[in-house]
Parts: sequence; C-alpha cells; structure tokens
Amino acid sequence: MSTRNEYIEKAKAQLDRWNAQIEELEARWKKAEADAKVQYEDQLKQVREQRDEAKEQIEKVQKASESAWDDMRAGSEKAWGQIQEAFQKAASRFN
Repeated sequence: MSTRNEYIEKAKAQLDRWNAQIEELEARWKKAEADAKVQYEDQLKQVREQRDEAKEQIEKVQKASESAWDDMRAGSEKAWGQIQEAFQKAASRFN
C-alpha cells in the first residue's frame, strides 16, 4: 500500500465486504435451531467486534497527519492483517 488514500480506500472496501458477510451470517442465525443460535450469536459478536476495530483503525489513519501516517504505516498494515485474519476465522465457524 503506497499511499494513505489507497490504504483507506482498500480498507473501506473490505469493511463493505465484511458488512455484507455479517448480514449473511445474521440471516443464517435467524434460520438456525435454538441451540445453534447461541453459538452463532457469540460468533456474530466476535465478527462485529473485529469489524468495529477495523473501522477505528481506518479513522486513525484518516485523522493522522502525513508525517504521522509515514510513521504508522507498517503498524497499521500489520494491525489490519491481524483484524482481517481474526474476522475470517470467526466467520468461518458459521460454515
């Protein structure tokens, strides 16, 4: 990711994909049997938390000055990767 704007746009697109996945998972949850609903609800909570964490990361990057962005780029990309991995792991439990 070469620029802050590219990073932000890519991150926003990923958030949109995650929001769509969350909607799909919520639909599955609504169709699930009572005992499975508890498990799905826990997973949905984790997925939403990961999405919210990613959104906060984007907001930090948007508010950062250009010099601060240069300093935080590597950390932001690492954090984003960890959030993405955790989201995928939580979402995969629905399958």
